[in-house]
Amino acid sequence: MNIHEYQAKEILARYGVAIQRGKVASTVDEAISAAQDIQKETNSDWLVIKAQIHAGGRGKGKINETGSHGVILAKNIDQVGPKSAAILGGMLVTHQTGPEGKKVNKILIAEDVYYPGASKPKEYYLSILLDRGAGQNVIMASTEGGMDIETVAKNTPEKIIKEWIDPAIGLGRFQAQKVAFALGLNGTSLKKMVKFIQALYEAFQDTDSAMFEINPVLKTSDEKILAVDAKVNIDDNALFRQKEILELRDLSEEDPLEIAAATHGLNYVKLNGNVGCMVNGAGLAMATMDMIKLSGGEPANFLDVGGGASAKTVEAGFRIILKDPKVKAILVNIFGGIVRCDRVANGVVEACKKIGSIEVPIIVRLQGTNAEEGVKIIESSGLKVTSAILLKDAAQRVKEVL
Repeated sequence: MNIHEYQAKEILARYGVAIQRGKVASTVDEAISAAQDIQKETNSDWLVIKAQIHAGGRGKGKINETGSHGVILAKNIDQVGPKSAAILGGMLVTHQTGPEGKKVNKILIAEDVYYPGASKPKEYYLSILLDRGAGQNVIMASTEGGMDIETVAKNTPEKIIKEWIDPAIGLGRFQAQKVAFALGLNGTSLKKMVKFIQALYEAFQDTDSAMFEINPVLKTSDEKILAVDAKVNIDDNALFRQKEILELRDLSEEDPLEIAAATHGLNYVKLNGNVGCMVNGAGLAMATMDMIKLSGGEPANFLDVGGGASAKTVEAGFRIILKDPKVKAILVNIFGGIVRCDRVANGVVEACKKIGSIEVPIIVRLQGTNAEEGVKIIESSGLKVTSAILLKDAAQRVKEVL
């Protein structure tokens, strides 16, 4: 589960991580009021207005309606109103949102920590995430923080510092010092970075996070170490014990089809292809998507109905897939183990009858328990559903209908 920057910073502050101060606003009037409060706290005229969406690249992204960037500077209080209006309610397009963009419902009014007129500050990159291959958490850091960290990772990977942490032991102070030294820090800024990393790791552990990313971590001209941005992803499997964080969930930022799938116990991820797929088992789903690509199509989704799929579950899956206008065909690929193929076949038939006219071709491949019975059910249903036994046959059917 992703949360907004302002929410992430509130969590970080509770753990003693130094942050760029700010207040969230949903209207222009709230933005002006927040700006006045921040100015009183900081005695600075300059403020930063930051769109709050679940996507990176906001600084380079643009609002479709106004052409404003997602992160802009206001040099005085009079600029806050019109500049906030240029962002709020608009569709912000970044390299992570796709061409349709995401609607900006909230903005963060933050202090300008780059101190106009002072010596240039230094930006660093810092993140903590789980390295599944190593079975350990890893701190990733770089001296090349800022908006182009993806380019740095791609073109100059040697500039990415990595420090692995055994979760059974935890982060040692010497490891935080090692990272700070590798970033070229010394004196006061080194001590503050060590403290920053330790507090960040504690927050990462306590919140059951899958990722904490701070980009940039800023060393100001007066030697402060601050989190200027924050991206946090919480492990969905741990939300049952993170009820306070679960309340931060913003459903308006999530795909409505994925939300609908979750209510039916389906594992669904929307993609950008033209072939919808319904499969039981994550491994088979990945193989099915590969098969679709080899057939000349592109998977429109990942949909795992699980081992105990029922007719009701299958119907829900069909309805969700068909809500995607890009879908030109549907491939159902089931291996009957715990779930029987005849049960899935009945679910397909019932779903097609209840939904009514389905204009896209449906290919059903059944293997395993009661596969022959399942094929007979489909072939005798009178519906426009094509059955297949072998994986290559299903691939050929997909190729024929695209």
